[in-house]
Amino acid sequence: MDNKILIILHQETSTPGRVGMLLEKRGYKLITKRPALGDVLPDSLEDGYAGAVMFGGPMSANDEDDFIKYEKEWIQVPLKENKPFLGICLGAQLLSCSIGGTITKKDNVEIGYYPVKPTEYGKKLLNWPPFVHQWHREWMRPPKEAKILAVGLDEDPQAFQYGEKVFGIQFHSELTLAMINRWLVKAEHRLVMNGAQQRDKHFEGRLIYDKHVKTWLNDFFDLLLN
Repeated sequence: MDNKILIILHQETSTPGRVGMLLEKRGYKLITKRPALGDVLPDSLEDGYAGAVMFGGPMSANDEDDFIKYEKEWIQVPLKENKPFLGICLGAQLLSCSIGGTITKKDNVEIGYYPVKPTEYGKKLLNWPPFVHQWHREWMRPPKEAKILAVGLDEDPQAFQYGEKVFGIQFHSELTLAMINRWLVKAEHRLVMNGAQQRDKHFEGRLIYDKHVKTWLNDFFDLLLN
């Protein structure tokens, strides 16, 4: 049985949060790698891996760092082997670039809870939460071959599928309450950016919408891994 999930993180203190907890609850063994700190990713996922999840980080998918280029190239491994792959935030943007899409900047950021609207195709796959937690200053533009699952403000793509088992999600369904607290302290300087919500809105949004996000994430893993 393939019972390992490759977890790809981008900072020393990063964790897979709720995503990791739910995967472990389902019986998967998490194998964590941090290429930004020098870790090498497996050449293949055929050796007992059920899939891979690539998380976010403060970097840009357009950066010239070696590990950014390395991760973009490595994403072709699950694609070629038809293994489940989920990219979250930066991970989704790296996926978009890896398959021929682009990343753009705007004059605002999304930091806090913002609405998400499923496309007709997205509605067929999942029930979507009305608002989700965002923390990004760049937007992904997947290639035309990708199927857009959900959009946000200004119809910007928030989730897409590429092929059968590869997904990119801009928003943060992995956040625990402790993670939100940590982000709001460590990255407090970002709350002055145009479009960023203040601390109280983060906690207010979580109180109202987190149960919907948690249900969505469970359903999503049923779709991704079954």
